[in-house]
Amino acid sequence: MSASQGEKCDSSSTAATALPAFSRLAEGEFHRRLAASSGLGVVLFSAPHCGACRAWKTLLPQALADMADAFHEVDVSEATGIARYFDIFHLPTVYLYRDGRFHAELQCEARREAIRQAVRALLAAPAQSEP
Repeated sequence: MSASQGEKCDSSSTAATALPAFSRLAEGEFHRRLAASSGLGVVLFSAPHCGACRAWKTLLPQALADMADAFHEVDVSEATGIARYFDIFHLPTVYLYRDGRFHAELQCEARREAIRQAVRALLAAPAQSEP
């Protein structure tokens, strides 16, 4: 998106509302909801105080709107059991799920094209073991 396009977007503009929304995954529903999903699910582990998390929350839908079927967010300040289960120490952490199963952790630069390239490469490779 060019700077002039970004300046014209606000919360009521078509471009802003066209981006997929993140659904919150709470402590007791994380595994159940993901297991019942199909396609590519993106899970962002974040916290309210994390500026980088807010940036990734904007970047992920922009980069993957045509690739991902669902975007989920886990607030690790509330879902501490999930954070412990996955040993989440660094934020943001992004996991990819394919057809309800863990596929890979996304690690790349916070740039739209870097995210797209990394996800394509991860999806072309076999699934990793769940952390």
